[in-house]
Amino acid sequence: MATEQQQKEEDSLVLQDLKKNLTRGMALDDKTAVAMPVAAMNALLGVVQRTTSNTMMGLQDELKEASDQILEWNSTEGTRSNISLASGCDLFLRYSTRTFLELPDFDACREAILERGQRFAGISLAARDRIASVGHQFVGEGQVVLTHGGSRVVAALLLKAAETKHFSVYVLEGRPDATGAKAAEFYSKAGIPTKILLDAAVGQIMDEVDLVVVGAEGVVENGGIVNKLGTNALSICARAHDKPVYVAAESYKFARLYPLSQKDIPSNTSVKLDFVDTSSGKIELVKVPDAVQVHHPLSDYTPAKYITLLFTDLGVMTPSAVSDELIRLY
Repeated sequence: MATEQQQKEEDSLVLQDLKKNLTRGMALDDKTAVAMPVAAMNALLGVVQRTTSNTMMGLQDELKEASDQILEWNSTEGTRSNISLASGCDLFLRYSTRTFLELPDFDACREAILERGQRFAGISLAARDRIASVGHQFVGEGQVVLTHGGSRVVAALLLKAAETKHFSVYVLEGRPDATGAKAAEFYSKAGIPTKILLDAAVGQIMDEVDLVVVGAEGVVENGGIVNKLGTNALSICARAHDKPVYVAAESYKFARLYPLSQKDIPSNTSVKLDFVDTSSGKIELVKVPDAVQVHHPLSDYTPAKYITLLFTDLGVMTPSAVSDELIRLY
């Protein structure tokens, strides 16, 4: 086992690998972009490359400690919920255990993990392409698609649909990080008629919408999803107006969680939230008294009953089919 000082150095390398793999700020159609679960897998792959252990138990301990370090970092400094990174870490740990069961010899097992692990970099892009291929057909000619957040999977799907059909995209602004505003710019430049909406306008605009398409930070066991704050309210509103809600998500975002309410979802609220008044045409900061509590989780949970179908790299599935896929994955 590594000494405490060596472990601190290793932890630093793990986070360096993670941050190198995370690609925040890149364009939605950037082919080098890596999803958060894949970034976590690649960071853990670095642990396997650098390990000084000579037993599988020792390597598993190193991987578990590195996984905890990744999740702790995201809880304090990240801008997304832990569910996406946790699913990547969990899958890699399960994968390494299975490999050892197949190859009990430690050196052979380590080499197999490294060899197969090199494929992780291409997983994200390949999954995106498969989802776009199965999901674009649900967007019809002349329809209005409402989306929320800056999902690269959703972007791939809509760009694929735009190759053969004309339709419009409505995007919620996406407070507090304006991901919707950034996505709206992207869709507009791609030649898709685009309208950006205030988050609070979702009910007012829903009569004009034909379908809702969102991404997911995680897909949970009961078929619900965890995604950017506002997805739950959007889905409830769509259901009340009899509009289909489609979720585009990679299968490696399937997480072994069974939430019963919003309180069961791990959430990161480390981002400072400012309030501004723009009604006068100027940006005026509104100071909130210290005695006033500010509630601003970054993600929320949308129950399966509000989701029509999921578009995944495994195909189109109903929310009820997620638990079967999780059994197969794990």
